[in-house]
Amino acid sequence: MAQDFYKILEVEKNATEADIKKAYRRLARKHHPDVNPNDPQAEKKFKDISEAYQTLSDPKKRQEYDAYGPGGFQGAQGFPGGGGYEYQQGGFDFGGGGGGFGDIFETLFGGGRGGGAASQFRRPARGEDIHLSLAISFDEAFKSVEKDISFQGFDACGNCGGSGSAPGSAPGPCPACGGSGQAKIGRGMFNISQPCRACGGSGMTSGPSCGKCGGSGSVPAIKRMSVKIPAGVDNGSKIRIPGKGRPGAAGHPAGDLYIITQVSSHGLFERKGNNLYVELPVTIVEAALGALLEVPTPEGKSSIKIPEGTDTGKTFRLRGKGFPSLQNKGRGDLYVKIKTATPRNLSKADRELLRSFAESHPEDPRATLYAGL
Repeated sequence: MAQDFYKILEVEKNATEADIKKAYRRLARKHHPDVNPNDPQAEKKFKDISEAYQTLSDPKKRQEYDAYGPGGFQGAQGFPGGGGYEYQQGGFDFGGGGGGFGDIFETLFGGGRGGGAASQFRRPARGEDIHLSLAISFDEAFKSVEKDISFQGFDACGNCGGSGSAPGSAPGPCPACGGSGQAKIGRGMFNISQPCRACGGSGMTSGPSCGKCGGSGSVPAIKRMSVKIPAGVDNGSKIRIPGKGRPGAAGHPAGDLYIITQVSSHGLFERKGNNLYVELPVTIVEAALGALLEVPTPEGKSSIKIPEGTDTGKTFRLRGKGFPSLQNKGRGDLYVKIKTATPRNLSKADRELLRSFAESHPEDPRATLYAGL
């Protein structure tokens, strides 16, 4: 029995796009398999939620779904057109991509990888890329780490073997593009053509679309894998894993998986690129007389020698004590900013000593502030 996508997302039929997106995020977070490791139904629930969102978040697919109802709508099961996944849990945020503006502009102006516009229409459709946001700690980014991840990806359709065509069907012109190999997108006067996803731009299919995947050649699947995050990554760093995106239509190459890192801040160090900054409190005596001081670094303790008469705000540099370079070009530096700590809870004798010291050192450090007034 066909499922009601509105009931799956727990929204009314007149729900807005914002309502649908909000419902999807809430339910995806609730039913993600990683959040429910002891629930054998969690993966199916999550997949149903993803299927429902894929259809109802696309105005064209939603219109078709509303017209034909749960029993007559076929496009949603295979997600033809793909992409659009959004989910956040434990730092993950993934979505479909690929094709996009590069293909559109190549089609319009005939540049890039094939010569003219006509050749672009026939270029095989590579699978879409998947983008996944991964939260890691400051220490993990500093040392490198191996992370186990799971995300909503795709497998080749088992019913059609990834061809997108019904098993046993005969070759013929692609019904989605009428044999032209082109799929038009856009509205009104601004229409753009790009390779048809159903046939990969070839204009031919081996027959009617597969009923299980809707002609896309792939079906949703929870993917799990272990990835190595190199030392030196920062917010927005991209790690590319070739061939782990969505399978291409009709057996064409799969897209790539891009992991985009989000590095948490540190309670002690401030990071700017590969350089680190830290404040080091010192006593009045240490600042006045100079001292050899221990300095914290991400790898333990180091030391610096501050000269006699060091003022608050004076900054010292420890070369090579910062963050590793992602391009294996050495290390950044650690900048240590001196901050003089004022003594508190002084005894009567301490106050008398300070007054005596002030009398013997009558200089005014603010005297030059008013010289030009």
